[in-house]
Amino acid sequence: MAEAILGDHDQYSCSICLDLLNDPVTIPCGHSYCTSCINECWNTTDNKGTYKCPQCRHAFNSKPPLNRNTILAEIMEQLRLRTKLHESEAAQSLAGPGEIACDFCAGEVFKAVKSCLECRASYCETHVHPHYNVPALKKHKLVKATVMPICSKHDKLLEVYCRTDEVCVCMHCLMDDHKGHDTVPSTIERGEKQTKLTDTQTKVKQTIHAKEKELQKMKMDITSHSDSAKEAVKNSTRVFTELAKFIEKRSNDVIEKIKAQEKADLDQGAKLQEKLEGEITELKKREGVLETLLQTDDNIHFLQNYESVSSSSGSNGFPSCSFKPCCSYTDVSKLACELKERLVTVFKQEINETFKKDIYSDESLVVDFPGSWKGILSEMEPVTDDDECGSPAHNCFKVGNRVSIRPSVKEPKHGWGSITHNSIGVIKKIQGESLIVDFPEQIEWTGVLSEMELVSSDVSEPLSLSPGSRVRVKPTISTPAQGWGSVTKHSIGVVVGKCYWPVRLC
Repeated sequence: MAEAILGDHDQYSCSICLDLLNDPVTIPCGHSYCTSCINECWNTTDNKGTYKCPQCRHAFNSKPPLNRNTILAEIMEQLRLRTKLHESEAAQSLAGPGEIACDFCAGEVFKAVKSCLECRASYCETHVHPHYNVPALKKHKLVKATVMPICSKHDKLLEVYCRTDEVCVCMHCLMDDHKGHDTVPSTIERGEKQTKLTDTQTKVKQTIHAKEKELQKMKMDITSHSDSAKEAVKNSTRVFTELAKFIEKRSNDVIEKIKAQEKADLDQGAKLQEKLEGEITELKKREGVLETLLQTDDNIHFLQNYESVSSSSGSNGFPSCSFKPCCSYTDVSKLACELKERLVTVFKQEINETFKKDIYSDESLVVDFPGSWKGILSEMEPVTDDDECGSPAHNCFKVGNRVSIRPSVKEPKHGWGSITHNSIGVIKKIQGESLIVDFPEQIEWTGVLSEMELVSSDVSEPLSLSPGSRVRVKPTISTPAQGWGSVTKHSIGVVVGKCYWPVRLC
């Protein structure tokens, strides 16, 4: 109902303030006013016992009641809301700084939405309608609102491209400064350059994809390196905890050094990662510029900006970088084990001198099946390549095999890391054609089976159960001294280290 009668604003104006009624009230004569306006009028006037209507001058002997006009108040609210909405829409459509304005607007100039290449003018939503309805104007070329490309010399539309001077020209220029030059319609040149620019965009996308893969690999390398650092901390803690309390401080020192080195390496990795992410961001920005130019309808705008965005494909602008930690934590664990064995030997001699009745009856081994498992040396037997494959030369890879890189392999698929052709490691895990090998120079090195060869044991020499040797529980042992755990008689493990168990005879 309110919408049906909202028309002339004047009929809803207060005759006192001349503005839209605010909190309207109606007096007995039927006229309506703002509550504050009628109160102020009657309070400031010398009424002499009578109150008059400001419009009809009808007099009342006493101050009449002011009854709020609910329906009129609702109409006022609707009118105010509609007025604000129209003002908001108009403000949003007005052409702002740097925006293309409609050439046909009078008074308030609205933002143009289309430009006509034939009329050489830009139109707002209202003024562009004739180009959709008038038959003669329907044939005109409409593009997204843009600055008209006009020849500064002849005041004509730029529609030809001069390949000789690499500039856009008008038809009059062909008979003047560019006479005899190699010229083509802008649409043809646009098509050829768009093909080249599309190729450039493809290269940029390929570069982005390669950089993202490089970033993903770097994240994995950083995570793996962090895990390696944490494992080194764990191993060092385990080794030093087994020693006497007086070396506990040294254990903490080593752990702190590992963590400090880890932090330094991770800081380096974070900087490299941030750099790589920045390169990807820049490439994506460049791709966005290319995409915007490729999507433009304005041939002249395309051609004028082609050189600036196609000068470099972006493929060679950023050199590749990789995460290269300052050090490997393998040496830390190795040194800790060697220190433990030296200390154990010293402790054994001192304890023998101090406690005459305490002797060490046997050595024990720490074996990875995988998973640390302890067993008595006398309960174990070595496993050779002949035991598993029938012949040392037979290419039969098993967990625990000692392997090296084939001499014919110049560059392993996953890189050398810290190893060389002379490095000999032990297979820790096999997954399809890939395998994980622990080398003295680098643990958990990843390679492929076709790049590896078995390192045979020399049967002419007695087999010693040293770290790296493959072993299993002897068939004659029914129950190992330390229990089976998850190990069976068919399990084959790798010796990680040795230790000694004291047995008190008294």
